[in-house]
Amino acid sequence: MDRKLRVMTVCTGNICRSPMAEVVLRERLVEAGLDGQVEVDSTGTTGYEVGSPMDPRARKVMREAGYTDPGIGGHRARQVRAADLGERDLVLAATSEHVHALHRLLGVRPGDVDAAPHVRLIRSFDPAAGAIDLADPWYGDETDFVQCLAEIEATVDGIIAEIESLRAAAPTR
Repeated sequence: MDRKLRVMTVCTGNICRSPMAEVVLRERLVEAGLDGQVEVDSTGTTGYEVGSPMDPRARKVMREAGYTDPGIGGHRARQVRAADLGERDLVLAATSEHVHALHRLLGVRPGDVDAAPHVRLIRSFDPAAGAIDLADPWYGDETDFVQCLAEIEATVDGIIAEIESLRAAAPTR
């Protein structure tokens, strides 16, 4: 495969969950030897936080966990657009509410789950997930951000396996 695979993580405001997932995934892709082969970014379903940096509590938890990606300090929130969704091979939504919002943006009719198979829940890649939505740390404290990070980290092996599968199935040029 010659072209980069494109992956996007999505939450509400793009200042907590989705940028945390973006950083974790990007660093793990490097560890998996896929650096430069997969592009990862993040967005939010709302415009409330457009231009804002990653939440300071998220930055603190990420750095304390050993993440060094420049996205931690350089992130600026942006709102997802329909064009973004069409340009991505895999879209990882934090909650089922986000999946529904993304489907609406794509014009997918309720119940037509096959219309956008590339839009998936992040936690669907965690085989041990009890709750399928990624916990929202926004109204909590640092321990909620630690929990959110743990939930994200539990999904990464499954996401990387999915990326490998997408890469294997992609036609070569």
